[in-house]
Amino acid sequence: MNSLVTYFGCGKINQASNATYFVVQRLSNIMDIIIPFFDKYPLVGVKVKDFEDFKRVAELMNSKGHLTKEGLEAIRKIKQGMNTMRK
Repeated sequence: MNSLVTYFGCGKINQASNATYFVVQRLSNIMDIIIPFFDKYPLVGVKVKDFEDFKRVAELMNSKGHLTKEGLEAIRKIKQGMNTMRK
């Protein structure tokens, strides 16, 4: 996992009791490094849909959409359909 921080040049590793997470908090790193990587090397299976939702939220935030009531509601709706909630 530490190799991810080195490879991408951003983020950090967080550990919970039963999981390890690669966390990138800076929106500019997500937009400029993480999203382009996964656009170039796409995920497979249902995770590709989660990535597309993640990307939509990042784009909303990058355009300051999360600062409006409508944008925040759009993000909530996207989040409701992600991961285990996907139908």
